[in-house]
Amino acid sequence: MFVVGCETFPAAPDYGPATGNAVSFGIWTPGARDDCTAAQHDAYSVVGPDHKRYPTWHPPIDPVTGCSFGHDHGRDPRGSALYREVGPIPFGYANEQLDVYDPLTTRHEDHFGHKIEWQNNVPMHFGSNAADAMFDVHCDVLVKLHQGTHSKDAFTNNLHELVYHIRCTDGTEMHITMLAAIGTPGQFTRSCDGATIAVGPATPANSPDGGGQRIIADRTCVDRDILVPAGQFSDFGTLHESWQTSNSVRREDGHTLAFFNPYFQVSLPSRFYDPALPGIVGRPIDVCYEVTPAGTRASGGACAASTSNGTVLVITFDDPRSVFDGTDRVVDINSNFVSNADGPEVWFTDPFGKHGQTQPFPGSIRQFIARMSNDRGGLELNGPTLGRDREYGGPRVHAPN
Repeated sequence: MFVVGCETFPAAPDYGPATGNAVSFGIWTPGARDDCTAAQHDAYSVVGPDHKRYPTWHPPIDPVTGCSFGHDHGRDPRGSALYREVGPIPFGYANEQLDVYDPLTTRHEDHFGHKIEWQNNVPMHFGSNAADAMFDVHCDVLVKLHQGTHSKDAFTNNLHELVYHIRCTDGTEMHITMLAAIGTPGQFTRSCDGATIAVGPATPANSPDGGGQRIIADRTCVDRDILVPAGQFSDFGTLHESWQTSNSVRREDGHTLAFFNPYFQVSLPSRFYDPALPGIVGRPIDVCYEVTPAGTRASGGACAASTSNGTVLVITFDDPRSVFDGTDRVVDINSNFVSNADGPEVWFTDPFGKHGQTQPFPGSIRQFIARMSNDRGGLELNGPTLGRDREYGGPRVHAPN
């Protein structure tokens, strides 16, 4: 146990030696621009509740050797006030439990997409300055989403691992790990006009439909907003991705024990959807060099920054000089609702946060939800945007990231 102020919180559990490796462990290999070895990367690992070894957070540059991994996982979680209690986050734990819960359904994600954000003592909001002053609630927040913005995965796949930890001065507390169903499988929402873009089957094929949406750019947005006539500047905001989650943890009888809906934003991803290409993935950096028959082309902004105003002609999507690398991110915390007055605090759910029971079952995930209700007659506990002043890039971070 450890003590913060007058409160005592448990230390992170120690699950002992690993009895095997999770599917997510050991899948990263260095690219041509990376000089860390796979062994150096795999040294950043943690044993999960199932006693398997998982990858976890590491810095882009190994502090011991100075070698580069070429990708980032967001903010170092060791600075979070919640870290002592929750410990290192095992990347891919919810995906691994789905293999057990439903062996015919698998959903594994790449290594690059795991991104962490956190903030301590966050002032929460209740819809007005008067309500904010009346309740005066602050929270420690630590979140991790697998948000890959370099590949075609999210064009169709809506299941992404979400880890959500929050503890507040009003007693609100959740420690949740789940596969978040973000929007409808097989499609996404186009960033520049809100149209629904159907792409194809999701993995797994029986992925549940979730609330929220995945807002992603496609070739239509590029042609409309980035390739512009002479004398105009491109609007690179059209590439902005917004993954808007809507998550609930429910008992077996369907009662909602907790609800939270953080939005995860990425300003300059390294991809957009282009169905005309064999791999259906377009690269913004390639657009920087395009000139259409009508003479439209990219102008200013991110293209100018990546190519030194067009003077460098060999920038590829995985070049660290490209600013289309997915490092400019923020998280909107939004609503946090708890309805668990009768308890218990510990529930076991399926990997989607449903069918909550008081005893574990094959493939279940342990969830913690405070024994309380934070309903204030419609005044929701809302959090602000985190990470606006942080930049996770660096001279050697590059796509895929």
